[in-house]
Amino acid sequence: MISKLITDDFLDPDHQCRSVYKIRVPTLQSSVCFYLASRGCSLFHKNVTLTNGILQVTISNPDGIVTKIQYNGIENLLEERNAVDNRGYWDLVWSDLGFTGTTGTYDRIKGTNFRIIVENEEQVELSFTREWDPSLKGKLVPLNIDKRFIMLRGSSGFYSYAIYERMQGWPGFNLPETRIAFKLNKDWFRYMAVADNRQRKMPLPDDRLPERCEVLAYPEAVRLTNPIEGEFIGEVDDKYEYSCNNKDLKVHGWICTDPPTGFWQITPSNEFRSGGPVKQNLTSHVGPTNLAMFFSAHYAGADMVTVFADGEAWKKVFGPVFMYVNCAPKEVDWHWLWYDAKEQELDEEDKWPYWFPASEDFPLSDNRGSVRGRLLVQDRYISEDPLASNGAYVGLAPPGEAGSWQRESKGYQFWTTADDDGYFSINNIRVGDYYLYAWVPGFIGDYQCDAAISITPGCDIYMGDLVYQPLRDGPTLWEIGIPDRTAAEFYVPDPNPKYINPLYVNHPDRFRQYGLWERYSELYPDQDLVYTVGVSDYSKDWFFAQVTRKTNGGYEGTTWQIRFKLENVDQSGSYKLRLALASANQAELQVRVNDSSANPPTFTSGLIGKDNAIARHGIHGLYWLYTVDIQGGLLMQGDNTIFLTQPRSTSPFQGILYDYIRLEGPSFPSGLKISNH
Repeated sequence: MISKLITDDFLDPDHQCRSVYKIRVPTLQSSVCFYLASRGCSLFHKNVTLTNGILQVTISNPDGIVTKIQYNGIENLLEERNAVDNRGYWDLVWSDLGFTGTTGTYDRIKGTNFRIIVENEEQVELSFTREWDPSLKGKLVPLNIDKRFIMLRGSSGFYSYAIYERMQGWPGFNLPETRIAFKLNKDWFRYMAVADNRQRKMPLPDDRLPERCEVLAYPEAVRLTNPIEGEFIGEVDDKYEYSCNNKDLKVHGWICTDPPTGFWQITPSNEFRSGGPVKQNLTSHVGPTNLAMFFSAHYAGADMVTVFADGEAWKKVFGPVFMYVNCAPKEVDWHWLWYDAKEQELDEEDKWPYWFPASEDFPLSDNRGSVRGRLLVQDRYISEDPLASNGAYVGLAPPGEAGSWQRESKGYQFWTTADDDGYFSINNIRVGDYYLYAWVPGFIGDYQCDAAISITPGCDIYMGDLVYQPLRDGPTLWEIGIPDRTAAEFYVPDPNPKYINPLYVNHPDRFRQYGLWERYSELYPDQDLVYTVGVSDYSKDWFFAQVTRKTNGGYEGTTWQIRFKLENVDQSGSYKLRLALASANQAELQVRVNDSSANPPTFTSGLIGKDNAIARHGIHGLYWLYTVDIQGGLLMQGDNTIFLTQPRSTSPFQGILYDYIRLEGPSFPSGLKISNH
């Protein structure tokens, strides 16, 4: 065992910065070492420290909590004013089986046993485990948890992954959330970066204290009334304003400007995240806090809570994710650290699946398989020939119904996008049985391949040409929006000047401002939205969310109108109204045709959705698709009106985000078609 005591002189911050800045990946020739820090003369060692000459990471023993990261002359990148178990940790939220909410018992996971898994000059891998037994029923979540930490020679950072396992016969429970969190030193890290156009200097955590802020509609959102630094007066701080889709959530973190130092979390694969490529998750926020979310109910609600039945066995590996640190000479623009972190993310992605995790539960590349093929779209009312599914999202996920992947969390998912000609290739798939799913921007609905796919080590499965036939019964009479599963193309108002995050002023993501739901009542104080087909412009005249209207006594439901003309009506024919929803939150969608008071309505969805995307500045949550049959006898030659009512009205956040609406006429006789919408 290499167990030499490492002193602060072992780290050379000047060498680090020159090395990182010039060639990004340091090449110090130091071996990876670890040592145990003793408490007095006792044989009990309270800390384990990893170092490779570039950085030094201290982890509590046997808890497995990261308590110190020493780098670039900074004694600790983490917040030492926090308790030692509130700096760098894995945590989860769980509840008893039968509980229907998204909350539960919070558990900052602490190990009870420490093991050295790998130790040589190239790599050290440590394990901190906690095992469950029946005596812990009701006290701890019924899981065996193995937290791993890895440091490599010459690597400017460290890796972490975990293996969660439950045995057959164990009691059931719900698992709404699990993640890794790092609480950085607030004196050093003030600048946060989530994307090229989503980065800024952030307020201090102290600015969220009661005497310095006003709590808004929910506790996560506050208006800064007396911040320590005057530049933040009047701003809204809300962690949900920095959420991100899984497919885009690859690197995010914080920068210390003096000395120029970055702390980044890099996720090279989404295979272990729940909910597919467009599931939204938290990233970084005031704290300064840095997160890697694996399971969460955010933007999905109870539909995304993982439920384990009594006796159900299960195992899943989360990660590894890479905690990357970088630095630059003081004369260099510190914004460079973000671009370096993006390049490092590409390097990590190229190395996936990693070769170095020692657990047999993490398969290497030669024990994985591939699937490739081509996806085409066939819609005879658009084109006689199949069309290439340019930009289609194609993925493998556990067997289920079409679209079930967006609510799936127990297994692994593997996604890619098709090229201009519809060809796709999905690589590095874990062994197992999957269905192939897809959805295509520009078309409604979900594709699912009929046959299950069995992945074996080293397989390369060619699927050939697959044809998706989206729902279609007749020609398009009119349409509103773009079928892309978001409400981004609709009218997003300017925020109330009282509730501003300056980052999103004149920003493509203008929907991320706080309080936009309140603007509907201001724009439509007495009468609801009326949209006239052929006259109105959905980018200006269709409010992005059908929400409740605020009244003196509370809230009331709203009814939107779509007015349109028909030159001819087939009284005996069947018309189809396609309603694709980008989100629903404790809402109900009722449809009536030419009679706003018809009872019962032509269609009702019943109570749907708990994704809370409206409150959390999301332009989408879970996707819903409904088809409403409208008999020709309900329509008239000339003027017609479809009424869309959302009657639920106990809060400002009940509502619907529409993705796309289309009215189809009766189907043409066999052999006839039209060539365009």
